[in-house]
Amino acid sequence: MRCGDEEELAFQELRRSVREAKLLSPAVEALLESVHFTGRLSVVVQNGKILKSGYEEGYFTRRQDERMVG
Repeated sequence: MRCGDEEELAFQELRRSVREAKLLSPAVEALLESVHFTGRLSVVVQNGKILKSGYEEGYFTRRQDERMVG
């Protein structure tokens, strides 16, 4: 198998993982679920290395929701 073929197969696997939302480890997914996180995660990658990552919280407690309505 040529190097170009290997890269193409790897890229196809990356696209499949993105499409199926399989980007996080099971441990991180479990943490997100345990805190009921519904915000946004962002990751910046360059040359296969993570340069920056972050999150924006997008959830509120029930008490905060009631204050916002009243």
